[in-house]
Amino acid sequence: MWKGRFHEQTADLLRSFSESISFDWRLWRHDIAGSLAHSAALEKAGLISKDERAQIAAGLEQIGAEIEAGKFEWKVELEDIHMNIEAELTKRIGPAGAKLHTARSRNDQVATDIRLFLRDECVAIGAGLREMQRALVALAEREKDVLIPGYTHLQRAQPVYLGHHLLAYVEMFDRDRQRVADARRRMNVLPLGSGAIAGSTIVLDREMVAKMLGFDSITQNSMDAVSDRDFAVELLAALALVAVHLSRLSEDVILWASGEFGFVSLSDAYTTGSSLMPQKKNPDVAELARGKTGRVVGNLVSLLTTLKGLPMTYNRDMQEDKEPVFDSVDTIKASLAVFAGMLGGVKVNAAACAAAVADPMLLATDLADYLVNRGVPFRHAHELVGKAVALCTQRGCGLPQLSLADYQAISPEYRADLFDCFDLKKAMAARKGTGAPSPGNVAAQIVRWREALGA
Repeated sequence: MWKGRFHEQTADLLRSFSESISFDWRLWRHDIAGSLAHSAALEKAGLISKDERAQIAAGLEQIGAEIEAGKFEWKVELEDIHMNIEAELTKRIGPAGAKLHTARSRNDQVATDIRLFLRDECVAIGAGLREMQRALVALAEREKDVLIPGYTHLQRAQPVYLGHHLLAYVEMFDRDRQRVADARRRMNVLPLGSGAIAGSTIVLDREMVAKMLGFDSITQNSMDAVSDRDFAVELLAALALVAVHLSRLSEDVILWASGEFGFVSLSDAYTTGSSLMPQKKNPDVAELARGKTGRVVGNLVSLLTTLKGLPMTYNRDMQEDKEPVFDSVDTIKASLAVFAGMLGGVKVNAAACAAAVADPMLLATDLADYLVNRGVPFRHAHELVGKAVALCTQRGCGLPQLSLADYQAISPEYRADLFDCFDLKKAMAARKGTGAPSPGNVAAQIVRWREALGA
Protein backbone atom coordinates (compact mmCIF):
# COMPACT_ATOMS: atom_id res chain seq x y z
CA MET A 1 0.00 0.00 0.00
CA TRP A 2 2.66 2.49 1.06
CA LYS A 3 5.18 4.14 -1.20
CA GLY A 4 8.04 6.41 -0.14
CA ARG A 5 10.57 4.52 1.99
CA PHE A 6 9.02 1.11 1.17
CA HIS A 7 10.29 -0.77 -1.88
CA GLU A 8 8.37 -4.02 -1.57
CA GLN A 9 4.69 -4.80 -1.66
CA THR A 10 2.99 -5.68 1.62
CA ALA A 11 2.82 -9.46 2.00
CA ASP A 12 -0.65 -10.89 1.50
CA LEU A 13 -0.45 -12.64 4.86
CA LEU A 14 0.36 -9.38 6.62
CA ARG A 15 -2.40 -7.57 4.74
CA SER A 16 -5.03 -10.05 5.88
CA PHE A 17 -3.57 -10.18 9.39
CA SER A 18 -3.46 -6.43 9.91
CA GLU A 19 -6.60 -5.18 8.17
CA SER A 20 -9.37 -3.67 10.28
CA ILE A 21 -11.82 -2.63 7.58
CA SER A 22 -13.80 -5.81 8.17
CA PHE A 23 -14.99 -4.33 11.46
CA ASP A 24 -14.07 -0.63 11.65
CA TRP A 25 -16.19 0.16 8.59
CA ARG A 26 -18.88 0.87 11.19
CA LEU A 27 -17.13 4.15 11.96
CA TRP A 28 -17.84 5.56 8.51
CA ARG A 29 -20.36 8.19 9.60
CA HIS A 30 -18.03 9.46 12.29
CA ASP A 31 -14.98 9.34 10.03
CA ILE A 32 -16.79 11.46 7.46
CA ALA A 33 -18.02 13.89 10.12
CA GLY A 34 -14.47 14.30 11.43
CA SER A 35 -13.13 14.88 7.93
CA LEU A 36 -15.74 17.53 7.19
CA ALA A 37 -14.82 19.43 10.34
CA HIS A 38 -11.10 19.00 9.62
CA SER A 39 -11.56 20.40 6.11
CA ALA A 40 -13.18 23.50 7.63
CA ALA A 41 -10.10 24.00 9.80
CA LEU A 42 -7.83 23.55 6.78
CA GLU A 43 -9.78 26.20 4.89
CA LYS A 44 -9.63 28.62 7.82
CA ALA A 45 -5.84 28.11 7.98
CA GLY A 46 -5.57 28.90 4.25
CA LEU A 47 -4.35 25.42 3.36
CA ILE A 48 -7.26 24.65 1.04
CA SER A 49 -9.54 26.96 -0.87
CA LYS A 50 -13.25 27.39 -0.40
CA ASP A 51 -13.77 25.53 -3.67
CA GLU A 52 -11.54 22.66 -2.56
CA ARG A 53 -13.45 22.38 0.70
CA ALA A 54 -16.71 22.25 -1.27
CA GLN A 55 -15.26 19.46 -3.44
CA ILE A 56 -14.26 17.53 -0.34
CA ALA A 57 -17.70 17.96 1.23
CA ALA A 58 -19.51 16.90 -1.94
CA GLY A 59 -17.23 13.89 -2.41
CA LEU A 60 -17.65 12.74 1.19
CA GLU A 61 -21.41 13.19 0.99
CA GLN A 62 -21.52 11.05 -2.15
CA ILE A 63 -19.36 8.35 -0.55
CA GLY A 64 -21.54 8.39 2.58
CA ALA A 65 -24.69 7.93 0.51
CA GLU A 66 -23.15 4.92 -1.26
CA ILE A 67 -22.05 3.36 2.02
CA GLU A 68 -25.52 3.80 3.48
CA ALA A 69 -27.02 2.22 0.37
CA GLY A 70 -24.63 -0.73 0.61
CA LYS A 71 -23.01 0.11 -2.74
CA PHE A 72 -19.55 1.14 -1.56
CA GLU A 73 -16.71 -1.32 -2.17
CA TRP A 74 -14.46 -1.79 0.84
CA LYS A 75 -10.89 -2.71 -0.09
CA VAL A 76 -8.88 -4.88 2.28
CA GLU A 77 -5.61 -3.67 0.78
CA LEU A 78 -6.41 -0.17 2.07
CA GLU A 79 -6.48 -1.60 5.62
CA ASP A 80 -8.98 0.58 7.44
CA ILE A 81 -11.95 2.91 7.29
CA HIS A 82 -9.76 6.02 7.08
CA MET A 83 -7.71 4.97 4.07
CA ASN A 84 -10.70 3.48 2.25
CA ILE A 85 -12.61 6.75 2.41
CA GLU A 86 -9.63 9.00 1.77
CA ALA A 87 -8.38 6.96 -1.18
CA GLU A 88 -11.81 6.90 -2.79
CA LEU A 89 -12.25 10.63 -2.19
CA THR A 90 -8.90 11.41 -3.83
CA LYS A 91 -9.74 9.13 -6.75
CA ARG A 92 -12.98 11.07 -7.29
CA ILE A 93 -11.94 14.68 -6.73
CA GLY A 94 -8.18 14.64 -7.26
CA PRO A 95 -5.67 16.95 -5.50
CA ALA A 96 -8.20 18.40 -3.09
CA GLY A 97 -8.74 14.93 -1.65
CA ALA A 98 -4.98 14.43 -1.25
CA LYS A 99 -4.82 17.61 0.86
CA LEU A 100 -7.39 16.39 3.41
CA HIS A 101 -4.90 14.52 5.56
CA THR A 102 -2.80 17.64 6.14
CA ALA A 103 -1.96 18.12 9.86
CA ARG A 104 -3.62 14.94 11.03
CA SER A 105 -2.66 11.30 11.48
CA ARG A 106 -4.65 8.12 11.52
CA ASN A 107 -3.72 8.07 15.22
CA ASP A 108 -5.71 11.18 16.14
CA GLN A 109 -8.28 10.40 13.46
CA VAL A 110 -9.24 7.02 14.89
CA ALA A 111 -9.17 8.41 18.44
CA THR A 112 -11.72 10.97 17.27
CA ASP A 113 -13.86 8.48 15.37
CA ILE A 114 -14.18 6.03 18.22
CA ARG A 115 -15.12 8.82 20.64
CA LEU A 116 -17.77 10.07 18.23
CA PHE A 117 -19.09 6.54 17.78
CA LEU A 118 -19.23 5.73 21.49
CA ARG A 119 -20.75 9.11 22.29
CA ASP A 120 -23.73 8.19 20.11
CA GLU A 121 -23.89 4.66 21.51
CA CYS A 122 -23.97 5.99 25.07
CA VAL A 123 -27.18 7.84 24.18
CA ALA A 124 -28.68 4.69 22.63
CA ILE A 125 -27.70 2.55 25.62
CA GLY A 126 -29.13 5.15 28.01
CA ALA A 127 -32.42 4.97 26.11
CA GLY A 128 -32.34 1.16 26.31
CA LEU A 129 -31.83 1.30 30.06
CA ARG A 130 -34.78 3.66 30.37
CA GLU A 131 -37.00 1.25 28.43
CA MET A 132 -35.86 -1.57 30.69
CA GLN A 133 -36.75 0.52 33.75
CA ARG A 134 -40.17 1.35 32.30
CA ALA A 135 -40.88 -2.33 31.70
CA LEU A 136 -39.96 -3.17 35.30
CA VAL A 137 -42.05 -0.31 36.72
CA ALA A 138 -45.02 -1.31 34.58
CA LEU A 139 -44.83 -4.90 35.85
CA ALA A 140 -44.40 -3.70 39.44
CA GLU A 141 -47.49 -1.53 39.12
CA ARG A 142 -49.55 -4.22 37.41
CA GLU A 143 -48.80 -6.69 40.21
CA LYS A 144 -48.58 -4.20 43.07
CA ASP A 145 -50.62 -6.33 45.48
CA VAL A 146 -48.62 -9.55 45.03
CA LEU A 147 -46.43 -10.67 47.90
CA ILE A 148 -43.57 -13.15 47.53
CA PRO A 149 -40.90 -14.46 49.85
CA GLY A 150 -37.73 -12.43 49.75
CA TYR A 151 -34.61 -14.60 49.74
CA THR A 152 -31.15 -14.54 51.24
CA HIS A 153 -28.79 -17.40 50.45
CA LEU A 154 -31.69 -18.59 48.23
CA GLN A 155 -33.54 -19.44 51.44
CA ARG A 156 -36.89 -17.86 52.28
CA ALA A 157 -36.17 -14.86 54.47
CA GLN A 158 -38.91 -12.24 54.80
CA PRO A 159 -42.02 -11.27 52.85
CA VAL A 160 -41.76 -8.50 50.25
CA TYR A 161 -43.99 -7.15 47.55
CA LEU A 162 -43.07 -8.36 44.09
CA GLY A 163 -43.07 -4.72 43.06
CA HIS A 164 -40.44 -3.92 45.70
CA HIS A 165 -38.26 -6.70 44.33
CA LEU A 166 -38.61 -5.43 40.76
CA LEU A 167 -37.93 -1.84 41.79
CA ALA A 168 -34.59 -2.96 43.22
CA TYR A 169 -33.51 -3.59 39.63
CA VAL A 170 -34.88 -0.23 38.55
CA GLU A 171 -32.47 1.32 41.05
CA MET A 172 -29.59 -0.78 39.69
CA PHE A 173 -30.29 0.15 36.09
CA ASP A 174 -30.54 3.81 37.04
CA ARG A 175 -27.03 3.71 38.47
CA ASP A 176 -25.96 2.02 35.23
CA ARG A 177 -27.56 4.81 33.23
CA GLN A 178 -25.72 7.40 35.29
CA ARG A 179 -22.41 5.60 34.82
CA VAL A 180 -22.90 5.47 31.04
CA ALA A 181 -23.80 9.17 30.97
CA ASP A 182 -20.77 9.98 33.09
CA ALA A 183 -18.51 7.98 30.77
CA ARG A 184 -19.94 9.92 27.84
CA ARG A 185 -19.17 13.20 29.54
CA ARG A 186 -15.54 12.21 30.08
CA MET A 187 -15.04 10.89 26.54
CA ASN A 188 -16.42 14.08 24.98
CA VAL A 189 -13.00 15.68 24.49
CA LEU A 190 -11.55 16.20 21.00
CA PRO A 191 -8.18 14.56 20.22
CA LEU A 192 -8.10 15.61 16.55
CA GLY A 193 -5.17 17.95 15.91
CA SER A 194 -2.78 15.92 18.04
CA GLY A 195 -1.25 14.32 14.95
CA ALA A 196 0.65 11.07 15.25
CA ILE A 197 2.23 11.95 18.60
CA ALA A 198 3.50 15.54 18.71
CA GLY A 199 0.91 17.64 16.95
CA SER A 200 1.97 19.49 13.82
CA THR A 201 3.87 22.60 12.80
CA ILE A 202 0.70 23.44 10.88
CA VAL A 203 -1.56 24.89 13.56
CA LEU A 204 -5.31 24.52 13.08
CA ASP A 205 -8.22 25.91 15.08
CA ARG A 206 -8.99 22.86 17.22
CA GLU A 207 -11.60 24.73 19.26
CA MET A 208 -13.58 25.39 16.09
CA VAL A 209 -13.39 21.71 15.13
CA ALA A 210 -14.50 20.70 18.63
CA LYS A 211 -17.50 23.02 18.40
CA MET A 212 -18.45 21.68 14.97
CA LEU A 213 -18.33 18.08 16.23
CA GLY A 214 -20.09 18.77 19.53
CA PHE A 215 -17.12 18.16 21.82
CA ASP A 216 -17.03 19.98 25.15
CA SER A 217 -13.30 20.65 25.03
CA ILE A 218 -10.01 19.65 23.39
CA THR A 219 -7.21 17.43 24.69
CA GLN A 220 -4.22 19.19 26.25
CA ASN A 221 -1.47 16.64 25.67
CA SER A 222 -0.89 15.20 22.20
CA MET A 223 0.77 12.02 23.48
CA ASP A 224 -2.09 11.25 25.84
CA ALA A 225 -4.65 12.15 23.18
CA VAL A 226 -3.56 9.48 20.70
CA SER A 227 -2.85 6.75 23.26
CA ASP A 228 -5.82 7.25 25.59
CA ARG A 229 -8.41 4.51 25.60
CA ASP A 230 -9.55 5.13 29.17
CA PHE A 231 -12.91 6.25 27.85
CA ALA A 232 -13.44 2.90 26.12
CA VAL A 233 -12.38 0.95 29.21
CA GLU A 234 -14.66 3.06 31.38
CA LEU A 235 -17.64 2.41 29.13
CA LEU A 236 -16.87 -1.33 28.94
CA ALA A 237 -16.73 -1.39 32.75
CA ALA A 238 -20.13 0.31 32.94
CA LEU A 239 -21.54 -2.12 30.37
CA ALA A 240 -20.10 -5.07 32.29
CA LEU A 241 -22.12 -3.91 35.30
CA VAL A 242 -25.23 -3.59 33.14
CA ALA A 243 -24.65 -7.16 32.03
CA VAL A 244 -24.17 -8.35 35.62
CA HIS A 245 -27.42 -6.69 36.66
CA LEU A 246 -29.22 -8.27 33.71
CA SER A 247 -27.72 -11.59 34.70
CA ARG A 248 -28.95 -11.31 38.28
CA LEU A 249 -32.44 -10.41 37.09
CA SER A 250 -32.22 -13.30 34.64
CA GLU A 251 -31.51 -15.71 37.47
CA ASP A 252 -34.56 -14.49 39.37
CA VAL A 253 -36.77 -14.86 36.29
CA ILE A 254 -35.41 -18.34 35.57
CA LEU A 255 -36.13 -19.45 39.13
CA TRP A 256 -39.57 -17.83 39.25
CA ALA A 257 -40.56 -19.46 35.95
CA SER A 258 -39.46 -22.92 37.08
CA GLY A 259 -41.92 -25.60 38.19
CA GLU A 260 -40.39 -25.50 41.65
CA PHE A 261 -41.31 -21.82 42.13
CA GLY A 262 -44.07 -21.27 39.60
CA PHE A 263 -44.33 -17.56 40.43
CA VAL A 264 -44.48 -16.40 36.79
CA SER A 265 -45.10 -17.68 33.31
CA LEU A 266 -43.43 -16.17 30.25
CA SER A 267 -44.98 -15.32 26.92
CA ASP A 268 -44.68 -17.87 24.12
CA ALA A 269 -43.20 -15.08 22.01
CA TYR A 270 -40.13 -14.92 24.28
CA THR A 271 -39.62 -18.59 25.09
CA THR A 272 -38.71 -21.75 23.18
CA GLY A 273 -39.55 -25.43 23.42
CA SER A 274 -37.46 -28.55 23.55
CA SER A 275 -36.54 -30.61 20.48
CA LEU A 276 -37.28 -33.75 22.51
CA MET A 277 -39.54 -32.94 25.46
CA PRO A 278 -42.91 -31.51 24.34
CA GLN A 279 -43.84 -30.14 27.75
CA LYS A 280 -40.86 -27.79 28.01
CA LYS A 281 -41.06 -24.00 27.86
CA ASN A 282 -37.60 -22.55 28.25
CA PRO A 283 -36.73 -19.02 29.45
CA ASP A 284 -34.23 -18.44 26.66
CA VAL A 285 -34.13 -14.65 26.90
CA ALA A 286 -33.05 -14.78 30.52
CA GLU A 287 -30.62 -17.63 29.92
CA LEU A 288 -29.00 -15.92 26.95
CA ALA A 289 -28.75 -12.59 28.77
CA ARG A 290 -27.11 -14.41 31.67
CA GLY A 291 -24.76 -16.22 29.30
CA LYS A 292 -23.79 -13.12 27.34
CA THR A 293 -22.58 -11.51 30.55
CA GLY A 294 -19.45 -13.63 30.23
CA ARG A 295 -18.70 -12.04 26.87
CA VAL A 296 -19.25 -8.51 28.09
CA VAL A 297 -17.09 -9.00 31.18
CA GLY A 298 -14.51 -10.74 28.98
CA ASN A 299 -14.42 -7.77 26.60
CA LEU A 300 -13.50 -5.48 29.49
CA VAL A 301 -10.71 -7.81 30.58
CA SER A 302 -9.56 -8.15 26.96
CA LEU A 303 -9.15 -4.41 26.47
CA LEU A 304 -7.47 -3.90 29.83
CA THR A 305 -5.03 -6.69 29.01
CA THR A 306 -4.31 -5.19 25.58
CA LEU A 307 -3.48 -1.81 27.09
CA LYS A 308 -1.56 -2.86 30.17
CA GLY A 309 1.89 -3.30 28.59
CA LEU A 310 1.87 -0.56 25.97
CA PRO A 311 4.57 2.11 26.01
CA MET A 312 3.66 5.63 24.96
CA THR A 313 2.10 6.43 22.60
CA TYR A 314 0.07 4.79 19.83
CA ASN A 315 0.81 1.13 19.13
CA ARG A 316 -0.87 -1.10 16.59
CA ASP A 317 -2.12 -3.26 19.46
CA MET A 318 -4.71 -0.53 20.00
CA GLN A 319 -6.48 -1.63 16.84
CA GLU A 320 -7.75 -4.46 19.05
CA ASP A 321 -9.94 -2.02 20.99
CA LYS A 322 -12.75 -1.95 18.47
CA GLU A 323 -14.03 -5.51 18.36
CA PRO A 324 -14.60 -5.82 22.13
CA VAL A 325 -16.13 -2.34 22.20
CA PHE A 326 -18.45 -3.06 19.28
CA ASP A 327 -19.41 -6.44 20.71
CA SER A 328 -20.25 -5.10 24.19
CA VAL A 329 -22.26 -2.22 22.78
CA ASP A 330 -24.22 -4.50 20.45
CA THR A 331 -24.75 -7.17 23.11
CA ILE A 332 -26.04 -4.76 25.75
CA LYS A 333 -28.37 -2.92 23.38
CA ALA A 334 -29.85 -6.20 22.13
CA SER A 335 -30.13 -7.69 25.63
CA LEU A 336 -31.92 -4.64 27.02
CA ALA A 337 -34.37 -4.51 24.12
CA VAL A 338 -35.33 -8.19 24.18
CA PHE A 339 -35.49 -8.34 27.98
CA ALA A 340 -37.81 -5.33 28.14
CA GLY A 341 -39.99 -7.01 25.53
CA MET A 342 -40.09 -10.23 27.52
CA LEU A 343 -41.09 -8.44 30.73
CA GLY A 344 -44.12 -6.99 28.97
CA GLY A 345 -45.51 -10.51 28.54
CA VAL A 346 -44.84 -11.83 32.05
CA LYS A 347 -47.90 -13.24 33.82
CA VAL A 348 -47.76 -13.63 37.59
CA ASN A 349 -49.24 -16.69 39.27
CA ALA A 350 -50.79 -14.94 42.26
CA ALA A 351 -51.91 -18.21 43.86
CA ALA A 352 -48.41 -19.71 43.82
CA CYS A 353 -46.96 -16.49 45.22
CA ALA A 354 -49.59 -16.39 47.98
CA ALA A 355 -48.90 -19.99 48.93
CA ALA A 356 -45.18 -19.35 49.17
CA VAL A 357 -45.50 -16.17 51.18
CA ALA A 358 -47.95 -17.87 53.58
CA ASP A 359 -44.96 -19.63 55.15
CA PRO A 360 -45.18 -18.33 58.76
CA MET A 361 -41.44 -18.73 59.24
CA LEU A 362 -41.07 -15.62 57.06
CA LEU A 363 -42.33 -13.60 60.04
CA ALA A 364 -39.86 -14.97 62.58
CA THR A 365 -38.00 -11.64 62.56
CA ASP A 366 -41.26 -9.84 63.28
CA LEU A 367 -41.64 -12.07 66.34
CA ALA A 368 -38.16 -11.04 67.46
CA ASP A 369 -39.10 -7.39 66.95
CA TYR A 370 -42.18 -8.02 69.12
CA LEU A 371 -39.90 -9.13 71.96
CA VAL A 372 -37.58 -6.16 71.41
CA ASN A 373 -40.56 -3.84 71.77
CA ARG A 374 -41.17 -5.51 75.13
CA GLY A 375 -37.66 -4.56 76.25
CA VAL A 376 -35.82 -7.80 75.40
CA PRO A 377 -32.32 -7.17 73.95
CA PHE A 378 -32.28 -8.18 70.29
CA ARG A 379 -29.65 -10.90 70.64
CA HIS A 380 -31.67 -12.53 73.42
CA ALA A 381 -34.90 -12.09 71.42
CA HIS A 382 -33.18 -13.75 68.44
CA GLU A 383 -32.30 -16.71 70.65
CA LEU A 384 -35.83 -17.02 72.07
CA VAL A 385 -37.39 -17.04 68.59
CA GLY A 386 -34.78 -19.55 67.49
CA LYS A 387 -35.95 -21.86 70.27
CA ALA A 388 -39.54 -21.53 69.07
CA VAL A 389 -38.42 -22.36 65.51
CA ALA A 390 -36.54 -25.40 66.78
CA LEU A 391 -39.68 -26.59 68.57
CA CYS A 392 -41.68 -26.13 65.35
CA THR A 393 -39.11 -28.16 63.44
CA GLN A 394 -39.34 -30.91 66.04
CA ARG A 395 -43.15 -31.00 65.85
CA GLY A 396 -43.45 -30.39 62.11
CA CYS A 397 -45.63 -27.30 62.52
CA GLY A 398 -45.45 -23.54 61.96
CA LEU A 399 -44.94 -20.76 64.48
CA PRO A 400 -48.67 -19.91 64.65
CA GLN A 401 -49.46 -23.50 65.56
CA LEU A 402 -47.52 -23.36 68.84
CA SER A 403 -49.69 -22.59 71.85
CA LEU A 404 -49.27 -19.64 74.19
CA ALA A 405 -48.17 -22.17 76.82
CA ASP A 406 -45.45 -23.42 74.44
CA TYR A 407 -44.16 -19.88 73.95
CA GLN A 408 -44.28 -19.01 77.65
CA ALA A 409 -42.40 -22.20 78.46
CA ILE A 410 -39.60 -20.69 76.36
CA SER A 411 -39.90 -17.21 77.94
CA PRO A 412 -42.44 -15.35 80.06
CA GLU A 413 -41.87 -12.34 77.79
CA TYR A 414 -44.19 -13.98 75.26
CA ARG A 415 -47.77 -12.75 75.76
CA ALA A 416 -51.09 -13.55 74.11
CA ASP A 417 -50.75 -10.71 71.60
CA LEU A 418 -47.70 -12.38 70.02
CA PHE A 419 -50.01 -14.05 67.49
CA ASP A 420 -50.70 -10.66 65.91
CA CYS A 421 -47.16 -10.92 64.49
CA PHE A 422 -48.41 -13.56 62.05
CA ASP A 423 -50.92 -11.26 60.38
CA LEU A 424 -49.19 -10.69 57.02
CA LYS A 425 -51.06 -7.48 56.16
CA LYS A 426 -50.19 -5.94 59.51
CA ALA A 427 -46.61 -7.09 59.15
CA MET A 428 -46.25 -5.44 55.75
CA ALA A 429 -47.98 -2.22 56.85
CA ALA A 430 -45.51 -1.92 59.72
CA ARG A 431 -42.54 -1.78 57.32
CA LYS A 432 -42.85 1.99 56.93
CA GLY A 433 -39.20 3.03 57.18
CA THR A 434 -37.63 4.71 54.15
CA GLY A 435 -36.72 2.03 51.62
CA ALA A 436 -38.82 -0.66 53.29
CA PRO A 437 -41.64 -2.52 51.46
CA SER A 438 -44.84 -1.26 53.09
CA PRO A 439 -47.75 -0.94 50.63
CA GLY A 440 -47.60 2.84 50.88
CA ASN A 441 -43.86 2.95 50.27
CA VAL A 442 -44.02 0.67 47.24
CA ALA A 443 -46.90 2.68 45.75
CA ALA A 444 -44.99 5.92 46.31
CA GLN A 445 -41.89 4.50 44.64
CA ILE A 446 -43.90 3.39 41.63
CA VAL A 447 -45.27 6.92 41.29
CA ARG A 448 -41.78 8.39 41.71
CA TRP A 449 -40.33 6.19 39.01
CA ARG A 450 -43.23 6.71 36.63
CA GLU A 451 -42.68 10.45 36.86
CA ALA A 452 -38.89 10.14 36.53
CA LEU A 453 -39.17 7.85 33.51
CA GLY A 454 -42.04 9.67 31.85
CA ALA A 455 -43.98 6.41 31.92
